[in-house]
Formats: sequence, C-alpha cells, structure tokens
Amino acid sequence: MFLSGILEQQSRIYMTILTGTFVTAQASKYLQQLCKHFAHKIEVTSTDTTGTCHFVMGPAYLTAHDTQLEVQFDLTGADQADRAKHVMDSHLQRFAFRENFTAMEWHLSDDG
Repeated sequence: MFLSGILEQQSRIYMTILTGTFVTAQASKYLQQLCKHFAHKIEVTSTDTTGTCHFVMGPAYLTAHDTQLEVQFDLTGADQADRAKHVMDSHLQRFAFRENFTAMEWHLSDDG
C-alpha cells in the first residue's frame, strides 16, 4: 500500500496538463468528427459531448460545451506539448475550415 502510494505520487509529479479551447457553437460536431477520425488508429471512447483519445504522448479528454470545445491532454512531459497541439490543431483546421480555424487557445501547466 505504501509503495503504490509513492508510485502514484511520483507519476503525478511528472504529469503535464495541456488545455486547449476553441470557441464555437459546433463543439459537439467537431468532437464527434475528431473521435471518429482518431478511432481508426488509436483507442477512443466518446459520446456526443465527451471523448477520450489514448495517444502515445498521453490521453486527451475532449468536452463539448454549448459555446466551446475543450481538450485536455495529460502528457508524459512538457516536451510533448508541441506534438499534442499539432495533432488537434491540424485536424481541426480541416474539420472547422468554414470557421477559419487556425489554432486552439492553449495553456500548459505542470500538475504537482
């Protein structure tokens, strides 16, 4: 019990949280498109308003709100942030082209 608690605490020390937001009324549509697309290559679970995509760099949790799409990556390290941003932004550029999407608004924080 003691050792598992230490291991859990150590894994959280190195967790980096990357959060992106995209203001749009089409959040659910884009969430579903992203999850369906990523499911061809990685494990994905989703509903109309939430999704989890299991990327190599860490899981991404997608949430569709009424006025925005939110993506939270739990990254294995801050060095994975650029890769994670590129994956989401490049796909949303294709899916949300009618909204002239360029990039999510990203925030990086270390959890611990």
